[in-house]
Amino acid sequence: MTVNSVICGDCIDVIQDQIPENSIDLTVTSPPYDGMRDYHGYSLAFEKLAHLLYYVTKPGGVVVWVTGDQTVKGSETGTSFRHYLYFLDECGFKAHDTMVYEKSAFANPSSNRYHQIFEFMFVFSKGKPKTFNPLMDRPNKTKYTFGKQRRQKDGSMSNTDTKERIQLKEFGMRFNIWRYVTSRGVIAEEDWAHKHPAIFPEALAQDHILTWSNPGDIVLDPMCGSGTVLKMAKRLNRNYIGIDCSEEYCEMSIRRVKGA
Repeated sequence: MTVNSVICGDCIDVIQDQIPENSIDLTVTSPPYDGMRDYHGYSLAFEKLAHLLYYVTKPGGVVVWVTGDQTVKGSETGTSFRHYLYFLDECGFKAHDTMVYEKSAFANPSSNRYHQIFEFMFVFSKGKPKTFNPLMDRPNKTKYTFGKQRRQKDGSMSNTDTKERIQLKEFGMRFNIWRYVTSRGVIAEEDWAHKHPAIFPEALAQDHILTWSNPGDIVLDPMCGSGTVLKMAKRLNRNYIGIDCSEEYCEMSIRRVKGA
């Protein structure tokens, strides 16, 4: 296995041939779902990839799967939910968290439903996650709080009520809905990176890498596209492996990593 590399080829073949069992600390990726973008005719063998990700993920490792659904003939496809259940029921992953990537704007206005501005960020773990570095950047609205009674399973209230003031830190742990500005020039530093049809924010990749891995860990993106995950992994002193079936996108990834 060669780390800090971009490999051009089908991710199924590359993972099977070159990545050993229990070797990857973190995977952050977004699959080409529902044919919403043109990936040079590539069709993802999702089930096989899901099993391979479990095989190569270390015990305690995490897979962040960023996905959504297309609306076809007036109905959402439900692809994201099928992916979610397959990871759990067929592969052995645990559903550690169901997070939401909220976009600052929408691309396709809707006439008979609310405008779509989010994708799921499913966080799957192979057992209990070995790393959790919470991002503490949510401003607390108050400086103090009070102890509160909590309702028990039988409906009664616990005896933890107190009038003692507890001082809070200036910032608390953020919630699991992450909002990012998605305008051109903000989502990526390089304007030419937008030649890829489905780039996601550098900050999104950065935040997951910071949360679920440590310096020196190996971060995988089996469908690396424009190289966002790889670039942020390098910048954060993680090792990386990127795979893509498109020579154009591999060249783009290499160029972005070099500029990191």
